[in-house]
Amino acid sequence: MERNTNPIAEQRRRGAVQTGQTAQTGKSAPRAPKDPAERRSFCYVLFEAQIEATPRAAGRPSQEVYLDSGRLAEKVRFTGGVEDESVLERLHTCAGFRELVHSIGITAETEGGDLKDSVHTLTFVLQNWGRTSRYETGTTLRMDCPADGAERVLELGGVEWNEDDDVPGKLAFEFDRPGELAKVSVAFYLNDGFAVPEPQMEPPVETGSAAYRAMIRRSLIQHDRTGRLRAAIDRARRGEEVTLGYIGGSITQGAGAKPIHTECYAHLSYRDFAAAFGSGSEAGSQEIANVRFVKAGVGGTPSQLGMIRYERDVLRGGEVLPDIVVVEFAVNDEGDETRGICYESLCRSILNAPNRPAVVLLFSVFMNDWNLQERLIPIGERCGLPMVSVKNAIVPQFGLTREEGGVISKRQFFYDTYHPTNDGHRIMADSLAELFAQAAEEAPSAPERSELPQPVYGADFERVRLLDRANGAEAAIIEAGGFAESDAELQMVELDADPLGTPQFPHNWMYNGSAGRRDKEPFRLKIRSRNLVLVFKDSGSTDFGKAEVYVDGALKLTADPHENNWTHCNPAILYMKQTAAEHTVEIRIAPGDEDKRFTILCFGYTE
Repeated sequence: MERNTNPIAEQRRRGAVQTGQTAQTGKSAPRAPKDPAERRSFCYVLFEAQIEATPRAAGRPSQEVYLDSGRLAEKVRFTGGVEDESVLERLHTCAGFRELVHSIGITAETEGGDLKDSVHTLTFVLQNWGRTSRYETGTTLRMDCPADGAERVLELGGVEWNEDDDVPGKLAFEFDRPGELAKVSVAFYLNDGFAVPEPQMEPPVETGSAAYRAMIRRSLIQHDRTGRLRAAIDRARRGEEVTLGYIGGSITQGAGAKPIHTECYAHLSYRDFAAAFGSGSEAGSQEIANVRFVKAGVGGTPSQLGMIRYERDVLRGGEVLPDIVVVEFAVNDEGDETRGICYESLCRSILNAPNRPAVVLLFSVFMNDWNLQERLIPIGERCGLPMVSVKNAIVPQFGLTREEGGVISKRQFFYDTYHPTNDGHRIMADSLAELFAQAAEEAPSAPERSELPQPVYGADFERVRLLDRANGAEAAIIEAGGFAESDAELQMVELDADPLGTPQFPHNWMYNGSAGRRDKEPFRLKIRSRNLVLVFKDSGSTDFGKAEVYVDGALKLTADPHENNWTHCNPAILYMKQTAAEHTVEIRIAPGDEDKRFTILCFGYTE
């Protein structure tokens, strides 16, 4: 699509030349040009970012981009190339933002779907978080933007800002229908007295180059020494049904990929595997008949929760027996209280399945070049598992020119501080494809040992089971007390290739003091077990309050649903024992929060 240019933005960048009518000829001719308008310095927050309309429980389908907790400064640093700390520091508060930013330029173009050949109008939203009520008392600005590739400018000079504004909260683009795609850029034009270098944008990633292939080869840490991966590939080649499963955090869910359900690394990897080794394509279908896909990524959650979800979300209660399982928690497990035991327990649980599936350890990476692969690699080495590191592939080439071997910049790889763009997801999928291709050419391995070697960190949760309202009576004695309601406002996750969200842990218990139901009787759980994990709902709503958790009469923790301040699932270990015994757990709404809510999502336990 040919790109139009908004004259206001062009004046700022280059200066303007006016044209008009001459008295003599009536023809268009240049008048004496004015002095060029001084170019206003600007930086990008988003540059040609792909976005997708996600259904919302309330309001129009939208793409939200969160700016709090330093994320706005990080976007400007990595997308706009700004290194001036005096500029970046001002982006942490609303007061600093107003001092720095003169106006906002928004450019949008629709992509694909029903809107591909028509001009559609999106609504741009900028929302500040408030001091008094985070999501309610801050200023919200809105502007309609035709998605025709022309820049629209939101002038901030006349805005009546709310005195309660605290920090920039989020940007959003609202659509009319879910699933629609667009490409957007957001630029901050700076007030006089502030200047940043002109943004330098890189050429497209050359996926067919020798440098790209060399980068992908760097991702392989260890080949498969179990023989299970080659065996699964051989079954697929023979036309037998093979299932690929993926479990992890938000990157496995598909965060940053647009559309999330088809351009995430998991679905790309599945398609690559099916194209290379599958057979028996069904008539009229793009899917390969004998290769199945199961995706179970949940944003913001570690292996501490993944091990509990595995039976439900991957095995589907025994209906699915995956042949290959990719495990991706290398950037989620910093908060793992066991420092590796939960991750190792999950891997061993998968490996010990009777159908002997292959386990692939995938190590993703954050924008600051961080992950936990050094902690997790020893687990793979002990069990002979194939391991792929996105960090090893991309980090060494960051900062290099194309001539020096650079392939992709951080701006191109990362959608935000944590998640990959479509280019990033493609690199992750290509790294897995490289592993699969090499495994297919390796000689069949000698028979694997019948039992797994001793664990590196521990396997305390290897046989962990999920307990919720639906099955709790089978394993425990439960008295809901004041936690008699069920919470329907839950974290939504796109499972498998479904673009629509599935609610996480709907069979829960909720205390709802905000509805006037203030039964102060605690939730009681009596269970015989060695280990017990509580999973409770985290929320950004001020309607939610804290709860005190007692184990055998002693206060174990005060569960705070605002630790992360967004709707997701928060696991906490209540006890780890060497032998099973009967324990009593009581959960009470914290004093002073009787008019709030608190949701117990589920428990994980080992007998």
